[in-house]
Amino acid sequence: MNNTSANPIPFIDFGGSGQTIHFSHANGYPPLCYKPLLNLLSNNYHVLSMLQRPLWPGSDPKEINDWSPLAKDLLSFLDQRSLTTTIAIGHSVGAINSLRAAILDPNRFKALVLIDPVLFIPSVILFRKLIWSMDLIYRHHPLIKAARYRRSEFKDRESIIRGFRSKPIFRYLDDISLQTYIEGITTAKPEGGYKLTYSPDWEMRIYATGILRDMDLWRNIPKLEIPVLLIRGGETDTFLPAAANLFKKRLPGASFLTMENSTHLVPLERPVDVSDAIHQFLQEKL
Repeated sequence: MNNTSANPIPFIDFGGSGQTIHFSHANGYPPLCYKPLLNLLSNNYHVLSMLQRPLWPGSDPKEINDWSPLAKDLLSFLDQRSLTTTIAIGHSVGAINSLRAAILDPNRFKALVLIDPVLFIPSVILFRKLIWSMDLIYRHHPLIKAARYRRSEFKDRESIIRGFRSKPIFRYLDDISLQTYIEGITTAKPEGGYKLTYSPDWEMRIYATGILRDMDLWRNIPKLEIPVLLIRGGETDTFLPAAANLFKKRLPGASFLTMENSTHLVPLERPVDVSDAIHQFLQEKL
């Protein structure tokens, strides 16, 4: 699965017409998790979302040692679809992949929307690189521990919804958004029941290899010449104020929006508000 040009990259077409939006999903959150948001965006745009490498048949987590191949996958997908220019929107790791792709090939993108990107200040990046070099990342990364012990098979989706409803991380998801999320992360098994669509091994690999190459992002962010919008969850534990402030210094022309009563899952929690903000930004900038 390394030669992306020779293998069609799977994707979901959410429909719509007008300018093309490509949406890059987060680690462990397949595109269908974002249906409320992407369906809203398709009212004004043609929305596509490729399945990232962890969702490709036969892909191996050992294929990557950092996230840069994921950005190159996005560029390969655009080539496969003959998309010379598009609007790139991404959430979490998807935001980083979109950002890096825009840095690698700036002429391919009309605008960039980063929703709670996994972007940390240089001191955190250097510390993460140290932990990686000491082969300690799988032991000490909290999200890796959670992914390793997460239940992966279920009798029915209703029991998942009941179990997840009380988890603090989902406190701002309404019932429809939570149900959509559950449907997005699970796949029916031939023998009955459901399993997680995302491989735990791949999820852990994404967490383990994250931010290792991100000093290149900080060096190149000032070179961006396209309109950029960053959307933060007001209670995010990911895109922290220090990183947001540094981004503002590196790219003063970027637009910023913080949505209160939301977390790192802001595109799932506030699909209407996020869609409205993106549409307004694109109307003003393009």
